[in-house]
Amino acid sequence: MYDFIGDYLKKTVVSPGSATIINAISTGFGSAFGIDLNIKASVCENKKDKIISKSDIGADTKLMDMCADAILKHYNVDCPLTIETETNLPMGSGLSSSSALSNAVCKGVSSYIADEFDFKPLDDLEVLNLAIDTSLDAKVTITGAYDDASASFFGGVVVTDNYNRKILLKEKFNESDILIFLVDKDSLTIDVDVKKTSLISSMVDLAFKQALDKNYFNALNLNGILYSSVLGYDSNIALEALSAGALASGLSGTGSAFTAIVDDQSIDQVKDAWSQFEGKIIQTHVNNQGTILL
Repeated sequence: MYDFIGDYLKKTVVSPGSATIINAISTGFGSAFGIDLNIKASVCENKKDKIISKSDIGADTKLMDMCADAILKHYNVDCPLTIETETNLPMGSGLSSSSALSNAVCKGVSSYIADEFDFKPLDDLEVLNLAIDTSLDAKVTITGAYDDASASFFGGVVVTDNYNRKILLKEKFNESDILIFLVDKDSLTIDVDVKKTSLISSMVDLAFKQALDKNYFNALNLNGILYSSVLGYDSNIALEALSAGALASGLSGTGSAFTAIVDDQSIDQVKDAWSQFEGKIIQTHVNNQGTILL
């Protein structure tokens, strides 16, 4: 489907965030699943002879510029572009907003350039790797967030070797409701004390083995307790969710979001349990679709 603004082609991409099963910072191995909160990026040409990134949602416009520039350099073309974003995905909260942003912009710009100049489109892994390379260059990630970026790009659940950029396991995740508790605290991944997280690496390895065996709920629970302790978050947020009947609950990324996987019987009980804490609750679903061109 083609959309036009005046004489210009417009491309729009929607990329979901993801929630953590295993945080890869301490070991380089991770796991995540897509959630149905997303970033939408629209790309079109402009007459200003430069890249113009616009966002009124707190998205990183520098990262948007760098993603567009990376795609243009890959194709060796010069094309002035306007990129605009909108979202219902909280920024800087451990729900892969940087990965979703990079995926959306890289896919949108690459699709636009391929159509506009009649180039061969980039395949999924080419787009994904360019998005990750740019996130590393922009210093919004420590490991490259291959787990987060892959879950955002493909949807469903992934288990990954982040440093070697290998997807060890990829499949659809249970179509469950997800509750997210946003603690009143911003947390940027790049500010994390990596040496401190190495103290829990052997225990995170145990949780990762659970993820490899597809015991995702056990892996998420254990990972959440471990990283909450080392990053200074209140693990009682997850424990109260579990006590109220959540299937799994834990810290996502480096915070500040906690997630709970719930069923129809536990959803209201978990909300009630979380009402004792200071923060905001968001209800969403698992996303098995991934990053798509509208």
